[in-house]
Amino acid sequence: MSDPRPHPADPSPPRPQFGEYATPEEQSRRAGRPLPSPVVPAPVPNAEPAVTATDAGSRPAHPVDRIASIALLAYGLWNVITSIFQFLNPSALMATMLQALGISGTFSNYEQARIWGIVAGSILIAGWLATAAWTVQRLRRGRLTWWVPVLGGVVFVMLSSFCMMVPFFSDPAVVSFLNGQLK
Repeated sequence: MSDPRPHPADPSPPRPQFGEYATPEEQSRRAGRPLPSPVVPAPVPNAEPAVTATDAGSRPAHPVDRIASIALLAYGLWNVITSIFQFLNPSALMATMLQALGISGTFSNYEQARIWGIVAGSILIAGWLATAAWTVQRLRRGRLTWWVPVLGGVVFVMLSSFCMMVPFFSDPAVVSFLNGQLK
């Protein structure tokens, strides 16, 4: 019997034995048999059914929803731009707030109001950008989106209003008014 392994001194790879590297066509031809018919794999049934818009929990895009979402984003952008100008000039805004609440005196906490105005404006800008990105993403997926600009507007206007309340309630005129009201 011969050893199929090559001799350690022989650097050549082992030679194929009995047609082990031949294709089925070559084997049939050398053996004188007819060529085997090509094997066509059977189609595999799709295990996952096609996901429709109603299956994914979303509805097909509705033109009224798209128009309402874009209109709300446009209104939000206009609101952000006008609010930023008010936040960067807090003297007029704070004087109006004092007058609306019936507080006598003048607002004097301008430096802190300017810093918090910049913070409030930044929050509005970032909030509008995040809301717009989320709205566009939902519009592309065909989901209902009108509520996203409404929610974004409520959340980010409340956050920026809170930022403007910090310098307002730390102003000496407001503090003295509140102390007088509590007595």
